[in-house]
Amino acid sequence: MEHLPRELVSNVFSRLPAKVLLLCKCVCKSWLDLITDSHFVSNYPLIYNNLQGQEEHLLVIRRPFFSGLKTYISVLSWNVNDPKELVSSNVLNPPYEHNSDYKYWTEIMGPCNGIYFLEGNPNVLMNPSLGQFKALPESHFTSPHGTYSFTDYAGFGFDPTTNDYKVVVIKDLWLKETDERQLGYWTAELYSLNSNSWGKLDDAALPLPIEVWGSSRVYTYANNCCHWWGFVEDSGVSEDVVLAFDMVNDSFRKIKVPRIRDSSDDKFATLVPFEESASIGVVVYPVRGTEKCFDVWVMRDYWNEGSWVKLYSVGPVQVIYKLVGFYGGNRFLWKDNNERLVLYDSENTRDLQVYGKYDSIRAAKYTESLVSLHRGNEFSHKCLSCTLVPDPLLHDSEYLISF
Repeated sequence: MEHLPRELVSNVFSRLPAKVLLLCKCVCKSWLDLITDSHFVSNYPLIYNNLQGQEEHLLVIRRPFFSGLKTYISVLSWNVNDPKELVSSNVLNPPYEHNSDYKYWTEIMGPCNGIYFLEGNPNVLMNPSLGQFKALPESHFTSPHGTYSFTDYAGFGFDPTTNDYKVVVIKDLWLKETDERQLGYWTAELYSLNSNSWGKLDDAALPLPIEVWGSSRVYTYANNCCHWWGFVEDSGVSEDVVLAFDMVNDSFRKIKVPRIRDSSDDKFATLVPFEESASIGVVVYPVRGTEKCFDVWVMRDYWNEGSWVKLYSVGPVQVIYKLVGFYGGNRFLWKDNNERLVLYDSENTRDLQVYGKYDSIRAAKYTESLVSLHRGNEFSHKCLSCTLVPDPLLHDSEYLISF
């Protein structure tokens, strides 16, 4: 093997799962050098995941039981060419200290080079394909004098100039004296994996006043920017906007949106990535009804607010509740009224056989990755190991009857 051309070995390794490559690193120095080469690490997700043409994979979080907050983290897999084949599922077992009913997660963001951020208690970065799980430290910043924070929204991304993964959190402001919220005003903090610490962002960086609806159920990361759906008040009229945060420049930007819906009471609007994360879009659909049509809007030129166009409409589709995933074209992932995760693909639907109580189910595309969360020896002990085991609830008749 040591006499084989490096290009050939690289081609073979690019077809192997990340955990197999971890074992290959121990065989000889030449394999170790190849597998840890920065060029190989950055190209590996693109090559390996593109070769999985007949297989679909999702990373899903959900709370499957009425009692307790315990969150299941699962990797779902199925064959796209065989609609009758059962979905397989493996559950990720968090490290012991984070595996209890008191540890839970409410949102999943990623993949960003195969790294995921879980928002909850605690906030976590993880690479499930390497079994790496890192709880973020608590932020020790306090709200401005006389105020407190009640709600916060997170964003997650990568700074390629410093090879750093970052989490930005915006927090609302409430007046302690009157218990009233300061409408349109927020503070912001930024976590850096490289330093394993939080920093305070200048309030002047935020384009205030602005209201934020919340983090998108669909991870919307484009041009090194994360995004939130929001609105501003202009002469008593609400106008939809997008709030963006640039992970390279650590700066915020407000993006104007045309009038794409009549009322937030009648229609949902969900941010989605577009054109392989080169730009952003919005999927608009009715709040009520058992048959719904999707209107898909896209920002053709990410840096031009005037480039929004309505690209197409899809539907009507039956029994849709809330959108939790979008893969371009006519491929949508949604949660129905029975809390089931369902894939809609070109007029066909597929029940993915997982459920979540209390609107807890979230999903993201799963990708294999060799990107490590370790950042030097001083942080190694803080990056814990987790394992994947067969899902005990999948196809469990007693569990399914409870729904």
